Amino acid sequence: MSGILLKNCAAVVVDDGNGATCLRDVDLLTDGAEIKAIGPNLDATGLPENTVVRDASGWFVYPGLVNTHHHFFQTFVRNRADLDWTKLSVIEWLDMIYPIFSRLTEECFYHSSVTAMAELIKHGCTTAMDHQYCFPRHAGKGLVDRQFEAAELLGMRFHAGRGCNTLPKSEGSTIPDAMRETTDEFISDCERLIDAYHDPAPFSMRQVVVAPCQPVNCYKETFVESVALARDKGVMMHTHVGEGESPVIEARTGLRTVDYCEDIGFAGPDAFYAHCWELSHDELRKMAASGTGVSHCPEPVYLVGEEVTDIPAMQALGVRIGLGADGAASNDNSNLMHCIHSGYMLQCLVAASRAHPVPEPAAFLDYASKGGASLLGRKDIGRLAPGMAADLFAIDSRRMEYVGTRHDPISLIPKVGIGTNTDMTMINGEIVWENGVFTRVDEAEIFEGAEKALATLDGN
Repeated sequence: MSGILLKNCAAVVVDDGNGATCLRDVDLLTDGAEIKAIGPNLDATGLPENTVVRDASGWFVYPGLVNTHHHFFQTFVRNRADLDWTKLSVIEWLDMIYPIFSRLTEECFYHSSVTAMAELIKHGCTTAMDHQYCFPRHAGKGLVDRQFEAAELLGMRFHAGRGCNTLPKSEGSTIPDAMRETTDEFISDCERLIDAYHDPAPFSMRQVVVAPCQPVNCYKETFVESVALARDKGVMMHTHVGEGESPVIEARTGLRTVDYCEDIGFAGPDAFYAHCWELSHDELRKMAASGTGVSHCPEPVYLVGEEVTDIPAMQALGVRIGLGADGAASNDNSNLMHCIHSGYMLQCLVAASRAHPVPEPAAFLDYASKGGASLLGRKDIGRLAPGMAADLFAIDSRRMEYVGTRHDPISLIPKVGIGTNTDMTMINGEIVWENGVFTRVDEAEIFEGAEKALATLDGN
């Protein structure tokens, strides 16, 4: 792999580990998968003759975004006016949407993953963790394998969250029997995937996360066995917590979800939870003390309408925070960049009612980059500095929508928002999206493939 030299960048958002700063009028040089240097007047001395040079005049260059919670398969259930959170209870909504999910085929899972990852890349996301918990029996056990195939096609750095649901409806879950697995099935397939794909080396493009869907839809043994496997294999753990289920868990077990997970051992620096909007400050303190992280998904807040997640309290109490786009069941796009803006604006909306002040706009960019890397247990991604992975995106700031904003590139995305695709997205030192074109695939072809797979779902 050759190097890439970005010349005359208007701004590069760098971080030596002590917080983001902005360097003006500098160059950025990559060498294979890593960043070689950032500074003025760089040249390609010592690199191969085929080093690519790009004129980056006017470009703002940012660390690649790290998406820590998604459900790619839900991309095939988008823009459904009949699935209306404003008119349905959560149980009514689940009863409507799970039968749709249960009809997905292996090809649907593959093409929905391509669709979601392609949209993420267009908006600056370079690493994605997908929480794939939907395993209809007719679709087989190769669904995560197909996701790795999709990631390879596009050049995405991919963490596969192998999920499951094990509790039957007869015992209080919302899961159709056709989508339910046993704990043994789940643990066995997690072990297979870890052995086949998980790569803990620096600049790894493939990792596996043990991710039972949620305590409310799983037997306790599922979580107990998940902890044992994850700790034995040295991989991360993930699940849904604090998404309205705590009263149900408490009625079943006598413990709210955070205490339930801690009691099992599903907590610590190797664990992170999605959502967490209903948690008390005491529960957040427990998570901070254990090192358990939160993948905050801002856009579902619009639809659920229960409560704006208390990010200021999480920040003040020391909880590790990343951002997630979430799936199309509660967010009809796969645009993590937009979530940075949504996340900041939602906190501003309720600032007067919070005990802690809204974090600075720069913090929200940090959640989507360095914070996400922390949740995934990665020290090689999430910030721009020599020796880090060459994961980045660039925005040409010479547009009318950025007049008056260019003095502060770090706050631009949280405060103003980015309404266009990136001008370039680079993953692992490779330009995978530039000037509106994917470099590895023909967008028309992958669009046609996705539409053809989608058409197999009668009534979609």
